[in-house]
Amino acid sequence: MAKIELAPFRPWDDFFPGSERFAKPDVKDLAKWNNRVVSNLLYYQTNYFALAIVVFLIVGFLNPVGMFTAMAVVSAIFLGAVWAGENGAVINNFKRQNPTAFVIAVMVASYLVISMLGSVMVFMSAITLPLALIFAHASFRLRNMKNKLEYKIEGAGLKRSLMSILLEALGQQEENFQKIQSFLEGKLKE
Repeated sequence: MAKIELAPFRPWDDFFPGSERFAKPDVKDLAKWNNRVVSNLLYYQTNYFALAIVVFLIVGFLNPVGMFTAMAVVSAIFLGAVWAGENGAVINNFKRQNPTAFVIAVMVASYLVISMLGSVMVFMSAITLPLALIFAHASFRLRNMKNKLEYKIEGAGLKRSLMSILLEALGQQEENFQKIQSFLEGKLKE
């Protein structure tokens, strides 16, 4: 197993170039759209983490107690959902077949618990806003050759990063590992 590496911070002109490098995703081909999102999440992961940290810090500075509450609730629900997905066949199948719905279910459950604690606006601004910005960028940003290469390297397991571990926990990487493993096993038999 490869050691965990910190992905490099991509320059601003690569992360947010002119409008020619952005395009509306093909919503009719969900597999292609998902591939674009996962590929961009892996390639720009350090930029995305920096974006989320900036939003967290701003909101945390404005409302520290609400921010701590929101972080604790979302972390507990996310870890509980991942644990349930690993230990329950029904939830694991749902997570693998509907990864977006799984993430939405975790977010809705987090929202409901946080609304009981009275920190809804902190949740909306500190957690949902960065996720929405990251998802929008990952959906609209076209991939380049380096991006595609990075995706293949991480998909093959030659390189591990925090985002690849997170995507694996959400069931996004398993399919790629199985395809690559089947390909390599076929080549070894020949």
